[in-house]
Amino acid sequence: MIVYAATKQQFLKDNDNDDIEEVILRHYKEATGKRVGASEIKSWQGSLTYMAKVLRDEGLPNDAGLAIELHIPQSSKRIDFLMTGRDANQGKNAVLIELKQWSKSTSTTKDAIVKTVLGGGMVETIHPCYQVWSYAALLEGFNEAVYDKSIEVRPCAYLHNYVSDGVINSAHYEAYISKAPLFLKGPDELEKLRAFLKTHILHGDNKEILYELSNGKIRPSKALADALKGLLKGQPEFILIDDQKATFESALAAASTASEAAPRVIIIEGGPGTGKTVLAINLLVRLTSLGLLSKYVSKNAAPRKVYESKLVGTIKRSHFSNLFSGSGAFIETEPNTFDALIVDEAHRLNEKSGLYANLGENQIKELIESAKCSVFFIDEDQRVTLNDIGSKQAIRTFAKAKGAEVEEYTLSSQFRCSGSDGYLAWLDDVLDIRATANPLLDNSEYEFKIFDTPQAMHAAIEQKNHGNKARVVAGYCWPWRSKKDARESDIVIGSDYERQWNLDQDGSLWIIAENSVEQVGCIHTCQGLEVDYIGVIIGPDLIVRDGHVLTSALERDKNDKSIRGWKKMMKEQPDLAKRETDLIIKNTYRTLMTRGMKGCYLYCTDPETAQYFASRLTNQSRD
Repeated sequence: MIVYAATKQQFLKDNDNDDIEEVILRHYKEATGKRVGASEIKSWQGSLTYMAKVLRDEGLPNDAGLAIELHIPQSSKRIDFLMTGRDANQGKNAVLIELKQWSKSTSTTKDAIVKTVLGGGMVETIHPCYQVWSYAALLEGFNEAVYDKSIEVRPCAYLHNYVSDGVINSAHYEAYISKAPLFLKGPDELEKLRAFLKTHILHGDNKEILYELSNGKIRPSKALADALKGLLKGQPEFILIDDQKATFESALAAASTASEAAPRVIIIEGGPGTGKTVLAINLLVRLTSLGLLSKYVSKNAAPRKVYESKLVGTIKRSHFSNLFSGSGAFIETEPNTFDALIVDEAHRLNEKSGLYANLGENQIKELIESAKCSVFFIDEDQRVTLNDIGSKQAIRTFAKAKGAEVEEYTLSSQFRCSGSDGYLAWLDDVLDIRATANPLLDNSEYEFKIFDTPQAMHAAIEQKNHGNKARVVAGYCWPWRSKKDARESDIVIGSDYERQWNLDQDGSLWIIAENSVEQVGCIHTCQGLEVDYIGVIIGPDLIVRDGHVLTSALERDKNDKSIRGWKKMMKEQPDLAKRETDLIIKNTYRTLMTRGMKGCYLYCTDPETAQYFASRLTNQSRD
């Protein structure tokens, strides 16, 4: 969908004869039927006036195509400004221009992230050059016209109010500035942008290329599919084993044959270490190689960021980043836009989306409506926040409402925790989640150790950190002071143990970041992921008295989002609040204690709790 399409000549005429923002607003309402906020209208007024200055140059053909607010199918993204035409060799070109009214920013240590003033305060956001490059990558990877009609996509960013300060254009962002040139405030910068445009648009096309783009079928390019398929080769951790392979073939057959008339919903249930994510990544790769428009989706950023990194071989963003998405990105997606959506960690789905949980209707419904086939990987025992609504029954309900056929599979083979199903059953019993036939753990099968001090436990994990595959995690019982002051310690136990939570700069990649074994991770940076050895600190939110496992939401840090709203619930429905927070806390520790493939090392802040765990081992030696 294009909000406004014209030639350069018509655009300049509209600028001269009318308020350009009013012209765009009129076109926007006609195209979408929606209202526009005052801030967006103001941005049109400011930025498009500057673009008119740029285009008042005889070297730019009057019949060059021009589009404003070009919607990118299969996303909620819109390209600010696009010009089309031909270069000196008659090659087709589309120039994407990301327009920003920023005047200052602050750099961060994160990949492609800056801080700037948005909505009245300094917030982290994507660097404009990465933003527009990612849009170009979307078109190159998924718009059939781009690769079938040999259209070259040329991204750039224009920050017309921003004087060069060595921040927005620092070496830290060079990887993306080199892919999408950055133009700033001033006459010299304006001339550089004109020169860039003239290099790629020497001859006009009278909007021909523009309409080829807007009418191009949305499907993955062969180049993208082949490159993605090649990434799996030689990576043993992505090889399917036992029931993973059987389930993969069944899911693949269903997804390949689903249609708008015959939609499919697949539920794949599996506990920790059964290979849900490995299967999900394999499905993404195979479906993409078949030319089917697919995405890997998760509520939690950590799994998609880490597995994208493992697949691609870099922590930097790449052309493959558009294949991975958060679960809140489908609010405005047209029905059946995707051939398949592969939803990992489906138990973590929320009802509402957005920063303030005020957008959309229900993530499960939106995902099912957005695809001809949706595949949900789920473990209901890993529901770890009050907002987690993902359940098999909820998925069945929305599938039925769509008229979709539902298939259900269970992954039983366990490859984590030394392949010990007994360890998982013991955890259920020892944490009082459910009674099982496993009251004692034979820790000769799985390396489970209890430590008397946190420093001894952390040191032991650091000793096990071969190949960067050992980490320490904890329940969220300590405030994250170091996020505001990097000199502060967060987890302070006694006089000898002081550590920080996972570094803000590592973000969702904490579990594979170099040297991050020195910090302590939480549920949000490790769920859905695994290491060889995991060290777990059980805080005061879970204690044992006289053999009874007791939980206390009051012992969680006040900023812990996983139980946000529990105090209000306590006033309105106290019994439900106690049941829910009790389950969340127990599920959290169960999830933390199942991240280790070879071993789990435990420290409890409460001595009686430590003794309780020791009493449930066949070998009760302590370290």
